[in-house]
Amino acid sequence: MSSETIKLTSFSHGAGCGCKIAPKVLEEILHTNLALPDTKNLLVGNHSNDDAAVYDLGNGTALVSTTDFFTPIVDDPFLFGKVAAANAISDVYAMGGKPLLAIAILGWPVEKIAATHAQRVVEGGRTSCIAAGIPLAGGHSIDSPEPIFGLAVTGIVPIENLKKNNTAQPEDVLLLTKPLGVGILATAEKRGLLQDADRTILHQQLTQLNSIGEALGKIKGVSAMTDVTGFGLMGHVLEMAEGSGCSAVIEYAQVPLIQGLQSYISQRISPDATPRNWNAYSSKVKFEKGVNVMEAFTVLPDPQTNGGLLISCSGSALQEVQALLQANGLGAHINPIGKITAQTDLPLLVK
Repeated sequence: MSSETIKLTSFSHGAGCGCKIAPKVLEEILHTNLALPDTKNLLVGNHSNDDAAVYDLGNGTALVSTTDFFTPIVDDPFLFGKVAAANAISDVYAMGGKPLLAIAILGWPVEKIAATHAQRVVEGGRTSCIAAGIPLAGGHSIDSPEPIFGLAVTGIVPIENLKKNNTAQPEDVLLLTKPLGVGILATAEKRGLLQDADRTILHQQLTQLNSIGEALGKIKGVSAMTDVTGFGLMGHVLEMAEGSGCSAVIEYAQVPLIQGLQSYISQRISPDATPRNWNAYSSKVKFEKGVNVMEAFTVLPDPQTNGGLLISCSGSALQEVQALLQANGLGAHINPIGKITAQTDLPLLVK
């Protein structure tokens, strides 16, 4: 296809982080009976479900290494590149780290879509890298049935600032730096049902860097951190709570939603990944009376692409975290959405 306008999402079966392999299937894929070597310098690796691998360089600093790529979540090639790159870089920020450089991962159906569109995708990725202050220093490409783009990103973090997703503490409060609903709006866009004003909101959120993560890493009272992506808020809260040997409570009324989201929920618009996430996690969740479970079913497992940072911090550090968010234009997200508790029969309570 060589025309100037193109609908990239029509060439892919999934959208953004919504094309992730389902949690139960991924668990089966990653299972191994091999005796893995003891790599003492590997601080974060296959033993946990964290956002990136972390390797101790032996000088008080650690290397952060991650990769993330997916099929188009938006139709415009340049925007797709920006979104995919911002999403990949987020994994370094989620560890409290500073990104250093990136290399591109590109799959392109060269017989179906002109190479000029692929050039725009890469240019969009380069734009997000520039915004993060890093070079797009190379990459690899293949001829593939669907368009795919992402990055492998390398960063660094002082070991004392390293944040994991499995180190939350009972009585920590939970905060989220972006509202939920990206998967729902992206599905509406793919179906031609998204309003122009909502499209602007969607695109702004998809490209917003989570650079606040590096500063959050310097706050000692931040016990754990992760970014909310393909498994939805429900999945990532459960990963944090269970990985930490704890349980969690979500105050559903405090969970931020993208403005205007309810109109799409009422039309039963949601990604295919939503029920997969729900089926994977719902047996671990209890809902109190008064929660709109039908709405929660659509919102809590909604796959987020370049979603916000989920922060678990002590009560004594809350004011410092809130001040940092306020100073960086995230004042709308300073109210806790829940808390970490001691372990209970079910890992997650929604009330």
